[in-house]
Amino acid sequence: MGDVAKGEKLFKGRAAQCHTATQGGGNGVGPNLFGIVGRQSGTVEGFSYSKANLESGVTWTPEVLNVYLENPKKFMPGTKMSFAGIKKEKERADLIAYLATLN
Repeated sequence: MGDVAKGEKLFKGRAAQCHTATQGGGNGVGPNLFGIVGRQSGTVEGFSYSKANLESGVTWTPEVLNVYLENPKKFMPGTKMSFAGIKKEKERADLIAYLATLN
């Protein structure tokens, strides 16, 4: 399990420029991530997803997020997310721990 405080810092430094994380928050360049853990991919109202994301059938579990966040374009070819990924497993664990608190 990751460190929630470190994960929040990672979110603010690497994700907040594209994603919001507050309940009822709007979408940015990327969808709002409040409630992401356990959610079906491509289901945030009002966000224009790629066909790849809409048709992936992915549920964002911590395990799936860990693989996705390492290399989003490899995990989901055709995704609109232009993020290179997080190579360090500990950083991914910290970020996922933070995301899991957003519910």
